[in-house]
Amino acid sequence: MIVMVFNNTKNYYEILGVETDVQTSEIKSAYRKLARKYHPDINKSSEAVIIFKEITIAYETLSNEAERKKYDIINGIFKPFTDVHNSEEPKNEEAKNEEPKNEEAKKSQKTSKAECKNKKQVNILKYWFAKFKKNKLENDFNKPQKGENITTDVVITPDEVMTGSKRIVNIRTTKTCPKCNGHRFTNGDKCSRCQGKGTVTETKRITVTIPKGVKHGAKLRLRGEGASGKNGGPNGDVMITVKIETKTQVHFDKLNIYYNVPVTPFEAALGEEISIPAFDGVIKLKLPKNTCSGQKFRIAKQGIKKNGKIGDLIVTVSIEFSHDLSEDEIRLYEQLKNLSKDNVRKNFGYGS
Repeated sequence: MIVMVFNNTKNYYEILGVETDVQTSEIKSAYRKLARKYHPDINKSSEAVIIFKEITIAYETLSNEAERKKYDIINGIFKPFTDVHNSEEPKNEEAKNEEPKNEEAKKSQKTSKAECKNKKQVNILKYWFAKFKKNKLENDFNKPQKGENITTDVVITPDEVMTGSKRIVNIRTTKTCPKCNGHRFTNGDKCSRCQGKGTVTETKRITVTIPKGVKHGAKLRLRGEGASGKNGGPNGDVMITVKIETKTQVHFDKLNIYYNVPVTPFEAALGEEISIPAFDGVIKLKLPKNTCSGQKFRIAKQGIKKNGKIGDLIVTVSIEFSHDLSEDEIRLYEQLKNLSKDNVRKNFGYGS
């Protein structure tokens, strides 16, 4: 095999001390021999760490069939075109000096030479294409790369919107394998910790601060909490989408908060004072006497605060009765029924 190498870095075959047409089993054998000699746990010299790193990188590449093929192409290691017409030596001088006997033979010989020339030109183009591709891959591979971002959701209650809160979020992320340091192999075999991937998956708990007044669909970015970067690049981020529970008595519209508050019949009839949670704690709302179910009350400046603006709190009351009335309560309702002269269905009817 003719080897055309334009790589100005160290040759992986030379590092392992093998030929370019060597079998994978021989590559593994050569690596193990060198690993036993230069492993930092065995060889304490200052050069051993550097040498061990080089032979490990070389082995990782050449022991993988796909990576080896890519390496060979990028570094110009390939079989050149062979002219089948000229591959055999003439058996004697007479055959060597024999001239084509007719025009057809001359034409065939000329075509063969042209094909050979074309193949050589193709090999030259392959050489330069591989060189440019190699330089690009080397630059892309060696430059620092940011780790991947991780996305997740967190569901909060309307109370948390008004007060703010802290949530614990479990994130599954990747980091460089601590056993093989990302090289995927140890002592010639796949790393038992990462199974040859170079990275391991871990679950970590992150505390997320939910700010007051956060909106449904808002995104929170936790910088540096994502997957590990490569070649010294920064870690990725964690992107959290905030979702607010919808099956609740509270909903939001821009800066306003809409609150459905249940009240008892006597609170509505007598005009009692009720407590309502708000951003700045609990506020008091004095109901007027004879409050109706569905009646709305607007409390100014108790909504969401944003960019110097403050929304309102709109309270809708609904009268609700206990489903577990005592005998005394039932008797009181009977007295109220006998005293009441009002017909609440006087305007109720078809077409009304």
